[in-house]
Amino acid sequence: MNELFTPMNLGSASLQNRIVMAPMTRARANGDGSPGPLAAEYYAQRGSVGLIITEGTQPSD
Repeated sequence: MNELFTPMNLGSASLQNRIVMAPMTRARANGDGSPGPLAAEYYAQRGSVGLIITEGTQPSD
């Protein structure tokens, strides 16, 4: 059986699979670097991934 699609616990988080998605590196940010509606849509579309690492707003240019 492929373990990639099996559930696992990571600390206190229970993941439905072992897939981890990296941040999208501000590719769909607003002009000021803050996350906008496209970022929310992007992550919502990928909600079945086991763990999504999101990014924060850049504090400076």
